[in-house]
Amino acid sequence: MIRYALKCSGGHSFDSWFQSAAAYDRLAEAGHVACSVCGSSEVGKELMSPGVSAREEREPARPAADRPLATPSTPIEKAMAALRRKVETESTYVGNRFAEEARKMHEGETPQASIYGEARLADAKQLIEDGVPVCPLPFTPRRSSN
Repeated sequence: MIRYALKCSGGHSFDSWFQSAAAYDRLAEAGHVACSVCGSSEVGKELMSPGVSAREEREPARPAADRPLATPSTPIEKAMAALRRKVETESTYVGNRFAEEARKMHEGETPQASIYGEARLADAKQLIEDGVPVCPLPFTPRRSSN
């Protein structure tokens, strides 16, 4: 295992573990490494000494300047964090069933409720074309983040 210090295009710094350097490269090239704060997949390595785990179980090495995950600092980041908290506390997460659940509510098959989740682009477009009131959220749900 190897740990990298990473930074997204939005300036958020975070650490993540990978099976190997090659595994990181494959995941990053495929867009599967995303910022844990804003969800951006434009992520690169920061300067650091990588933490490599040994075969035996022991505490992973900590970088000299240990830092917590980035916290919102700009007014926009703070507003997005507040929106995320509101959505997560006042809505039900339905995951990949979002398009199906939204359509059922729109057609009166299930009671109206505040939901959030993921939908394929084609499904989201179809919902909009059919008049189902949906909108993309400016963050990645925590349940699908790294």
